Formats: sequence, structure tokens, C-alpha cells
Amino acid sequence: MDQTHIHLVITHLPIFGSILGGCVLFYGLWTKSDETKIAAYGLFIISSIGASIAYLTGEAAEERVEHLPGIIETTIERHEDFAIYALVSLIILGLSSILSLFLTLRKSPATRTLAFVVLFVSLVSFGLVARTGYLGGQIRHSEISNVPAAPVDNTESEGDDE
Repeated sequence: MDQTHIHLVITHLPIFGSILGGCVLFYGLWTKSDETKIAAYGLFIISSIGASIAYLTGEAAEERVEHLPGIIETTIERHEDFAIYALVSLIILGLSSILSLFLTLRKSPATRTLAFVVLFVSLVSFGLVARTGYLGGQIRHSEISNVPAAPVDNTESEGDDE
């Protein structure tokens, strides 16, 4: 498994982790369960690490696909340019989750307020990382891009039936 494979596999973690963690955190706030909030913070920290790995392996993935037929350089550039915003938001999410985890374990009075801040950051992060994933999908998935797929020649060569 090379960096391109790692990039393609790990990119889904921050997308699903940020929204799933947001749902878990919302439930933890609703039920006033510190254990549930701690679980959400764990999901956010893992998502933040996944976003960092995805970003670090992105260059190798670009090198692997940029010269393939049907790949448009501007599509890769849009994905790469937007990915930095998603990365920064997920790093903020991870760091704020570490702080929230610490305060929750210490039974700080600021726990609930910071949990709402983390919930907001998780929703923003989800939006940014989902958009980044969409832009990345356009690189190789013609069904979601505005660029028509390259035509496929399905004609049989002459003389095969004889």
C-alpha cells in the first residue's frame, strides 16, 4: 500500500468522523452525559489525525494521477487549495477536543460552554471537509464532475469473427 492508497482510504475518516462526532456530542449535551461527550471528543481527535494524514499523503496522490488521461490539473488544484481550510478547521477541532476532554475530566464549570463551541466547530469542519471530498471526487469520478468522460471505443476489431 503506497501513499496514494492511504490518501484515498483515509480521506473518508474526517468526513464521517466530524459529522458522527457532532451527532454524538449533541446527544451528550442533550443527555448531559460526560461519557458520551468524551466519546465524541475521541472521534474528533481521530478525525483530526486522519485529516492530517490525508493532507500529508495528498501530494503523492497528485503525482500519481496528474498525468493520467482525462485528469484536469485545475480540478486537482481546486481540491488541494480547499484542503488546507479543511485541515486547519480539523486541527482546531482536534485541539479544542483535547482541551474539552481535559476540562470534562477535571469537572470544570466551562465544560458545557466549550462543548457547544466544539459542536459548532465540528459542523463547520464537516462542511469544509465534505466540500474538499467532493472536489477530490471530481478528479477521477466523472459522474460528479462537470467534465464529460473520455469516450470509450467499444467497436470490435475486424477479423475477430472469422
